[in-house]
Amino acid sequence: MCIVTQMPRTLPLARPMIVAATLAFAAFGSFWGAWGASIPRVRAQAGLDDAAFGVALLFIGAGALPAMLLTGRAIDRWGLRVASVAIASLGAAGVVVALVARDMVTLSVTLALVGLTSGASDVAMNSVAGRAERDAGRPIISRAHGVFSSFVVIASLGTGLLTDVGTPLVTPFVLVATTALLAAVLMSRVLPTGPDASAPAPPPIMDDDARAPALPTLSLIGLGLLGALAFASENAHQSWSAIFATDTLGASAAVGAIAPAVFAGVAAITRFSTGGISAAHARPVVAVGATAAAAGAVVIAYSPNLMVAALGLALAAGGTAVLFPMILSVVSSRVHEARRGRATSTVSTVAYLGFLLGPSYVGFWSDAVGLRGAMLAVASLGALLLLFTPLVRPVVRRSRSSPQSVPGTAGTSPASVEVGGVDGVQ
Repeated sequence: MCIVTQMPRTLPLARPMIVAATLAFAAFGSFWGAWGASIPRVRAQAGLDDAAFGVALLFIGAGALPAMLLTGRAIDRWGLRVASVAIASLGAAGVVVALVARDMVTLSVTLALVGLTSGASDVAMNSVAGRAERDAGRPIISRAHGVFSSFVVIASLGTGLLTDVGTPLVTPFVLVATTALLAAVLMSRVLPTGPDASAPAPPPIMDDDARAPALPTLSLIGLGLLGALAFASENAHQSWSAIFATDTLGASAAVGAIAPAVFAGVAAITRFSTGGISAAHARPVVAVGATAAAAGAVVIAYSPNLMVAALGLALAAGGTAVLFPMILSVVSSRVHEARRGRATSTVSTVAYLGFLLGPSYVGFWSDAVGLRGAMLAVASLGALLLLFTPLVRPVVRRSRSSPQSVPGTAGTSPASVEVGGVDGVQ
C-alpha cells in the first residue's frame, strides 16, 4: 500500500489544460489522417517501388526515437509550451514532404523530419494530457486519444475527397499545417511557460509489506513494453487491414481502403465511451482490451467474408483502443510533475518500437504462413499482453493527515482512493 498526500485541482482550473490537450491531439490526428490517405501519391511522386518506399518509411522511426527521448527532458526543463512548437513543426513538415520529396534521397530526409516532429509531438501532447488529468482529478487521456482517432478518420476521408477532385498533393498538408498552427497558437496562450512550480512535492511512499520498490525507470520500461505490444497489434491492423480485404477476401481497392477508417472510427468511439474509467481500474481494463484484441484478430484470420472480417476488425479496434491510453493514465497517476516529461518519453519511446515493428511483424509472418496465419500471429500479441497484465499493479492511496475523501474522487470510500500503478513509479 502506498500512502500519499496529493489533492487534485478543481475542474474549472483544469479546463485550459484540457483544451490544450484536445487541440494537440486533433492536430496530430489531422496530420496522420492526411498522411495515410496521401501515401500512394507520395510514393508515386518520389517514383519508388514498394521495396524502396518501405525502406524510406523507416526514416520516420529513425527521426522519431531520438526526438521522443529528448522531448521529455525539454518539457521538464522549459515546460509544456514545448508542445505548441512541436505541433506547429509537424504541420510544416507535412508541407515540406509534399513539396520536396521527389526521389529516394529527398523522401528519406523529409520523412526523417516528419519522424522528428511527430515523435516530439507525441511525447509533448501526452505530457499535456497527463497534466490535464492530474489537474482535473478525472480521466482525460483516453478521451484525448479518442479525439486523435476521430481526426484521423475526418482527415483521411477529407484527403480522399480532395484527391478525387484532382487537387495537388500539397493541398491537404497545407490545410493540416494551418490547423496545426492555429492549434499551436491557442495552446501557447494556455500552457505554462516553464516547469510547474506549484506542483506538490513528490509524495511519500510506504509499503505495508516493507518490500523495496522497483527502480522507477525499470517500471516505466515495463509499462512501455506493454504499450509496445498494444501498438504492434494496433498498427498491424491499421497497415494491413486494407490488404487483407483486397488480397484475401477479394474486395475492390475502394472497399479495402475503408478498412483503416473503420478501425480508427471504432477506436475513437471506444475511447470516448470508456474515457471516464480511471486508472484505479487499469488492470481489468488492460485485461479486457488485450482479450478483445486477440479475439478480434482470430475472427479476422478465419473470416469467410467481408462482413465477418469487419466484425473482427471492430472487435480488435475496440480492444486495442483502451490499452495505451490506460497505460499512460497509470503513469500520470504515479509520476511527479517535475518528472512528467521524462517519464512520458520513456514509456512512449519503448511503446513506439511496437508501432514501428508491428507492420513488419505481419509481413514476416505473411511471407511464412500467409496473411491469415499472420493475423493469428497478431492475436498472439494480445495473448502475450494479457499474460503480462499483472505488471499493472493496483495500489491504494490514502491521505496521511486526514481521513476525509479527496475532492474529485466521487464513488471512493472516505478513507482511501484507489489508483492504478506499478511499484516504484513515483
